[in-house]
Amino acid sequence: FIDRKIAETDTNGKLGTTFSPIANWACQKDNKLTRPLMEKVAGIDAKAELPKFNPKSLVASAKADPVAANTDAPAHGRKAVIYATCFSNWNDASIGEASRRLLAHNGVLTEVVHPACCGMPKLELGDLAEVTKRAKEIAAALLPYVDKGWDVVALVPSCALMMKFEWPLIVPDDPDIKRLADATRDVSEYVMEIAKNEGLVEGMKPIDVPVTLHIACHARAQNMGAKAAEMLRLIPDSSINVVERCSGHGGAWGIKKGTFEIGMKVGKPVMRNTAKHDPEGAGYVVSECPLAGFHIRQGVEEMDGRETPPPTAAHPIQLIAKAYGLDGAPD
Repeated sequence: FIDRKIAETDTNGKLGTTFSPIANWACQKDNKLTRPLMEKVAGIDAKAELPKFNPKSLVASAKADPVAANTDAPAHGRKAVIYATCFSNWNDASIGEASRRLLAHNGVLTEVVHPACCGMPKLELGDLAEVTKRAKEIAAALLPYVDKGWDVVALVPSCALMMKFEWPLIVPDDPDIKRLADATRDVSEYVMEIAKNEGLVEGMKPIDVPVTLHIACHARAQNMGAKAAEMLRLIPDSSINVVERCSGHGGAWGIKKGTFEIGMKVGKPVMRNTAKHDPEGAGYVVSECPLAGFHIRQGVEEMDGRETPPPTAAHPIQLIAKAYGLDGAPD
């Protein structure tokens, strides 16, 4: 029962966003009142770092603050509908904000939508009927954009993997699912597609602290190459350390009592690599999978009592926005 409730990411996200001050207080790792209770009732390890909730959804914030496409950019004329994903819509809108501002700066007209969760948490539970329902619902919402010539961009690789590969395997006889899969790009993949075809706007500045980029398992599973690494290497004169190894997180498994510690052990090689690249803890640790990024940063902070500043970036797309000096980029 608890696992099924944890997998209801949109329901949880709506509640968490509506009551974000209370939810964020309750989810703090150092909350000695709520976290032991969450561990006892829900099986969520009291030591696991949990994401915060947005004060309002990414979809709502994007509607309230539209951004105009740069008409002088080489890629002007492109249009992309951004699938917000549960994580950016409910937990970290800054990923979506950086993405839409970066794309607008490079001439892409965007719109942010979130018809429903992609169903990855349900797939982990083996609920294929619910995954099929979500796939058809999202396809019905996004294909009208595709029919008008828009591209589809997913902000998190788990969701992109579902849309591009898992859904066509689960619903193989639905041509709409196949059409949506063909039109979908991971956000890093999409930026590199623009870079290699029309070209990106010039003007990126160096990032003067070390950067460790974790290539997420679900990004590698898309068979598209290390697009996030290619993207960050476009930033001039910057130190980019790329790690292609499992972080040990594994979705809900990575925060549950009994498996959280196993996940931390699995991720130790990634954490040691990160600490070696940035011994003073002055730089960024980013992953295409934001939950993996949380896991890695927590592991690095706990190694030998080492303390690092709170992370101000979760996804590599935010560092590209920073290199451009765009509004909404991390400090």
